[in-house]
Amino acid sequence: MSKPILEIVIASTRPGRVGLPVAEWIDERARAHAAFVVELIDLARVDLPLFDEPHHPMLRTYQHQHTKDWSATVERADAFVFVMPEYNYGFNAALKNAVDYLHFEWQYKPVGFASYGGLAGGTRAVQMIKQVISPLKMVPMFEAVYIPFVAKLLDEHGQLQPTRDMEAAAKLMFKELARWTAALRPLRPASEANGPPPPAGPQAAAPDDQKESKR
Repeated sequence: MSKPILEIVIASTRPGRVGLPVAEWIDERARAHAAFVVELIDLARVDLPLFDEPHHPMLRTYQHQHTKDWSATVERADAFVFVMPEYNYGFNAALKNAVDYLHFEWQYKPVGFASYGGLAGGTRAVQMIKQVISPLKMVPMFEAVYIPFVAKLLDEHGQLQPTRDMEAAAKLMFKELARWTAALRPLRPASEANGPPPPAGPQAAAPDDQKESKR
């Protein structure tokens, strides 16, 4: 069996973001762990507009090419690490938007977190996003990398200089990600991973109890 694909998602899209050097360090550690084929996904390059699909993501009747491309990117992944900042006690809008675009593509996949910020190290953002991804049947890892006062860990070249605790936390996170990836893979047979068949006509709509959340 081929190695599973791990996608490291850079959540911050703002100029001068700290997320890039954090993600580059996580990327290096993931490749050194050697359990995954690693891909670095930058939401700034994905450049999704604010959710603009006319139909609920559960239907997978995507109208826009940017959605189809994002669907294919997430579909091929077996696991994720979200590299994410904390904004006002929560996670950033670009990541929420990227999650909301899709539904079935996220299911039965584990996700780890490398969060950063000030004193709290992004812990509140991670707790908030767990509430969002759980209904998508993603499995959040307890083991995570939290980076407080991240600006102090950047050298004169803007590269992250991790602490021993960060290195140890990353190793534990990748170990658990590998275990959960193997456990969840059998829950994603091709017939389920591809979601429901396309609706019969252009008038198809989301189930009544799902409409309101995407209006």
